[in-house]
Amino acid sequence: MFLASFNKQQKEAFFCLAHDVVVSDGDLSVGEQIMMEDMRQEMSLDLAFEPHYLDIDGMDQIFDTHRSRTIAIISLIRLGYADGAFEIEEQSFLKLLCHTFEIADSEFVLIENWVRRLNALEEEGKAFL
Repeated sequence: MFLASFNKQQKEAFFCLAHDVVVSDGDLSVGEQIMMEDMRQEMSLDLAFEPHYLDIDGMDQIFDTHRSRTIAIISLIRLGYADGAFEIEEQSFLKLLCHTFEIADSEFVLIENWVRRLNALEEEGKAFL
């Protein structure tokens, strides 16, 4: 959701951050793998691009607007919930990223609550199918 609006540098950096989120709890679930591939497709990211470690420091230079930072956080929280549990390691990683992005803890809580509601609505929608 909204990832297509990133520029090439942001897409590649985001994909690396996404990989860091899914491996932060030591478990790469099938749901996380599927969501990562969905994100790759949404961003039209080359299949040859492999995620690698990127330091959080400096991410504020790549994601240089409040909009791009918020899109990244929304998407990374959604990814954190892909396996059904937003693990403490994933939360800690994203809170560090929020600090770099100058996103307040209170805004993080609002975004996380919105993502949980969105996930519930998606599950409800799937039940119609």
